[in-house]
Amino acid sequence: MTIDHPLILMLIGLGTVFAVLLLVIGMGNLLIHVVNKFFPEEVKQVKGGNNQVDPTVRQAIEIAIQKISNGKSAVKTIEKI
Repeated sequence: MTIDHPLILMLIGLGTVFAVLLLVIGMGNLLIHVVNKFFPEEVKQVKGGNNQVDPTVRQAIEIAIQKISNGKSAVKTIEKI
C-alpha cells in the first residue's frame, strides 16, 4: 500500500500530531490531579501576627504602581501573606 497523494499524507501527519498533543494534555492533567490529591500544598497561617505592612514599603509600592500604570491604577489594600 502506497500513499501517493500529498493531501492524504498531510492529513495523516496532522492527525498524528493532534492525537499526540491530546495525549500530552491528558497525561499532564492526570499528573496534576494525582499530585494535588496525594501531595496537597500546605497552607501556612500566622495566628495573632501583625498583618500590617510597613508604611515606607506601602508608599514605595504605591509609587511604583502609579509610575507603571501612568496614574491609571491605585492601591486599595496590601496584606502580608
